[in-house]
Amino acid sequence: MALTDEQVEYVATLARLGLSDEERARLREQLSSILGHIDRLRELDTSAIPPTAQVIPLDPVLRDDIARPSLTLEQVLANAPRSENGFIRVNAILDEE
Repeated sequence: MALTDEQVEYVATLARLGLSDEERARLREQLSSILGHIDRLRELDTSAIPPTAQVIPLDPVLRDDIARPSLTLEQVLANAPRSENGFIRVNAILDEE
């Protein structure tokens, strides 16, 4: 399947990308190649293959949640650049309106 320049430009607009003529030509070839591979995959008979989201079995890799000694509040705050009323103080990252 060969894409046209207009189709590539449409996709670029949806992705909010500005493309030069050279980039549009290169992407037209690359996207057409990818769609050609997808067309080839569509020719395969997958009726005997059950739908799946994962091709290998996954085993949970979680550790037991066991409470154990940790740093004291004073030790934690000693490592903080700034603290206030028992909390780590950081600079605001959002403007309040």
